[in-house]
Amino acid sequence: MTTTTSKTPPSSPPDTTVKKPGRVRRPKSARAGGQMHAGPIAYVILALFTIGSLFPLVWTAIAASRDNNRLAQTPPPFWFGGNLLDNLDIAWNDANLGEAFFNTTIVAGTSAVTVVFLSTIAGFAFAKLKFRGRGAMMLIVIGTMMVPPQLSVIPLYMMVAKLEWTDQLQAVILPSLVSAFGVFFMRQYLIQALPDEIIEAARVDGASSWRVVWHVVFPAARPAMAVLGMLMFVQTWNDFLWPFLVLSQTGNPTVQVAVAGLGRGYTPDQSLIMAGALLGTLPLLLVFAIFGKQIVGGIMQGAVKG
Repeated sequence: MTTTTSKTPPSSPPDTTVKKPGRVRRPKSARAGGQMHAGPIAYVILALFTIGSLFPLVWTAIAASRDNNRLAQTPPPFWFGGNLLDNLDIAWNDANLGEAFFNTTIVAGTSAVTVVFLSTIAGFAFAKLKFRGRGAMMLIVIGTMMVPPQLSVIPLYMMVAKLEWTDQLQAVILPSLVSAFGVFFMRQYLIQALPDEIIEAARVDGASSWRVVWHVVFPAARPAMAVLGMLMFVQTWNDFLWPFLVLSQTGNPTVQVAVAGLGRGYTPDQSLIMAGALLGTLPLLLVFAIFGKQIVGGIMQGAVKG
């Protein structure tokens, strides 16, 4: 009896070489620190939004460069005419816009500076200081934002008339010196932007409360202060209802009150009204052109910290 033995081939020695994994190429937008590039659809959408945002301003300039008869025709004009400088000159002189610009600058500048200063201090107190009734007081501040401003017009006007402040700038300045929105805005920003350790370190060094506010709170809140100041300046500059009630065009008008005087008459001249509106908008564009970089940087920094 014969037995068959099967011989297995000798096994090859194990491969001890370490293979390097292949390098996976990622797009530049996915790399660390790489910038994301928008596609053509994003550019189209941004272009449409830009055109839609600029259209009211461009149309105001077009209407200000035409006469009233051309604006009444159908279709309306879609390109500039030759009456822009003449209409601007007439609107400037008829509406007394020189004095109106001066008054509005005083009102808007004073309100913006005071709101920023008081809102930063109050926001710091609500964000970092511990005192009895802090939550209830903050709820009251937020609750005042829910009240329509039209409800306070009659009692506020009665108060101004009793003080004999009608047709005077303090009647417009004093009601706008504080802002519940400003307090809430600064509180939300300082909660994230101002660590408690910095305040404690300043306390250990012997800094008083006002020194902490001046040397710690204000530098930390500078981006948010710039944004809030710009918002308050624009809001006060564009305010119409309350200045229209307590001021007159012949006394101490603001820009909005002066421009409203151009629309009086049996047949209002729309081209002059648009010319006055264009003149009233130019200072805001100039302010944003000068401080726009700081304002956008403050918004972005607040968004990252939030």
